[in-house]
Amino acid sequence: MKVLVTGVKGQLGYDVVRELQSRGHEAIGVDIEEMDITDETAVSRVMEETAPEAVIHCSAFTAVDRAEEEQELCYKVNVQGTENIAKMCQKLGCKMLYLSTDYIFSGEGQRPWEPEDTPSPLNAYGQSKYQGEVALRQYVDKYFIVRISWVFGINGNNFIKTMLRLGKENGAVKVVDDQIGSPTYTFDLAKLLVDMIETEQYGAYHATNEGICSWYEFAKEIFQEANMKEVTVTPVSSEEFPVKAKRPKNSRMSKEKLVQNGFSLLPSWQDAVKRYIKELKKVEDEK
Repeated sequence: MKVLVTGVKGQLGYDVVRELQSRGHEAIGVDIEEMDITDETAVSRVMEETAPEAVIHCSAFTAVDRAEEEQELCYKVNVQGTENIAKMCQKLGCKMLYLSTDYIFSGEGQRPWEPEDTPSPLNAYGQSKYQGEVALRQYVDKYFIVRISWVFGINGNNFIKTMLRLGKENGAVKVVDDQIGSPTYTFDLAKLLVDMIETEQYGAYHATNEGICSWYEFAKEIFQEANMKEVTVTPVSSEEFPVKAKRPKNSRMSKEKLVQNGFSLLPSWQDAVKRYIKELKKVEDEK
């Protein structure tokens, strides 16, 4: 299958291309230089030329706090960009897989969010990703929506890399303990996304590594696996750690729909952290 992957320079796009290639698919990875998704003409030209059978749309404006100040740009990338690709997917008759986020929900309560729950975004980023979902449903018949959270991968910046850096620099970190969710390793997620695109089990799904934790527990596990037990991790409340964009307290997401449609659940988040830190060390050793 010929698959176009947007955001190839990002954490997820990078792993998706590698996974597609490992299975013998033809992966065409693009980023802003090859196809500016906000430019309808550029999207039409590249998609007409490449004629993909499927698109995995990983490209997005993901700077959550910056989105509060740059709402116009965030909307342009996450909504108009998605709409441009969706229209071309429909025209070419190809499948489209759109990556969304736990941030489309209010973050209230304690039960896991179901894929069909009513969205109620807390911030500009969440609102833009939800509107991207709306555009997708409006323009494409053959679509997948995959909502993810707390993403980490080899290619790019993420919470794990930040914790390791701060731990080395300061020997101590403060991390919020009242936001609950599930980390997602792009290496594991990429396998699921390619599994999906090989089927016609369309619809909205939630996909993260198994198990839940707070950011504080996530940080503790990182230092444990990195043999940095000397780093002091102090739990703090969200109120003690003010940021521009409001964060959801409850990011638990139900993955039952994956199982119901024959997809495999991702490994536990602890297992993912262990493998990721080993991979990071390997990459550093090779430098």
